Amino acid sequence: MFVDSELLLKAAIMGLVEGLTEFLPISSTGHLILAGALLGFDDDKAKVFDIAIQTGAILAVIIVYWSKIRHTLWAVRYNVDAQRLVMNVVLGFLPAVVLGLLFGKVIKAHLFTPWVVATTFIIGGFIILWAERRPASAVRIESVDDLRGRDALKVGLVQCLAMIPGTSRSGATIIGGMLLGLSRQAATDFSFFLAIPTLIGAGAYSLYKERALLSLADAPIFAVGLAVSFLSAWVCVRWLLKFISTHSFEVFAWYRIAFGIVVLVTAQMGWVTWAA
Repeated sequence: MFVDSELLLKAAIMGLVEGLTEFLPISSTGHLILAGALLGFDDDKAKVFDIAIQTGAILAVIIVYWSKIRHTLWAVRYNVDAQRLVMNVVLGFLPAVVLGLLFGKVIKAHLFTPWVVATTFIIGGFIILWAERRPASAVRIESVDDLRGRDALKVGLVQCLAMIPGTSRSGATIIGGMLLGLSRQAATDFSFFLAIPTLIGAGAYSLYKERALLSLADAPIFAVGLAVSFLSAWVCVRWLLKFISTHSFEVFAWYRIAFGIVVLVTAQMGWVTWAA
């Protein structure tokens, strides 16, 4: 089976972009749109490809947190802490299911514009700066194991803001969690746990809708994108967990503001065509 080497390179680049941006508070969607448009990798088939590379990123999180996940699933039958964590993830996941089904089509039809993406990038940057400059006394939950059901539900509701393009699911859950009283570490850990059902569910639903676009001939391209996404996300998640132990998220805030300006410039110059 002949595979275009240029397509494989584009698939690798898109996988790298997904892996490096999915779990940082900088919006993978905005970066994938821009990268796909610049590479000419933004046709209907790209919708299915995005699901494949997202799967690679999710596998990376599962591997990084495998010890905690395995212990929780094994102990859920008898351990109260394990039961609470599973219930919190379920509670945090439900709002995205309900609101996604209700408003997903409307959002894609009306909010998928460079102006919305740029605005949310920039506003999100200033929100991160605000969250990071609050007094330390605002933190009341140090560990993800101390999270209560109502806190998990609130983080889940905040996660729904990520349906607006450019917001960032990780950014919404991590920074939203911090504003709700979670420590930087607790908010990051819960964001990663919440990503597993959220992204798997969204991916499965999207794959079902776009199943007509699937083709065995595209398997090598999908495999390359998934593999690169997995490796880059694994490195990125491990790096982020070390980074937040001694640093704030302010650097991502300034990056978001700068990237939002880039989005505006590319749209104004006509370099990128945006389509849902």
